[in-house]
Amino acid sequence: MAVVNVKSEIAGNVWKIQLKAGDKVELEGEIMILESMKMEIPVLSPKAGTIKEIRVNEGEAIGEGQLVAVIDA
Repeated sequence: MAVVNVKSEIAGNVWKIQLKAGDKVELEGEIMILESMKMEIPVLSPKAGTIKEIRVNEGEAIGEGQLVAVIDA
């Protein structure tokens, strides 16, 4: 299994986390939703696999390029 780091493409707030550690995720499956400038932006999985870690919490402000999740692919 390869470890895949998922990073935020934008700065914003974590609005809703859709998956938790241990959940299966498909290619381009929605991991969480970010809010930036009153828009909802999904964070999608770059590979299919199992969520190993979610590195942020709902309501947390995050920066562009910040690690938000780790996937075993």
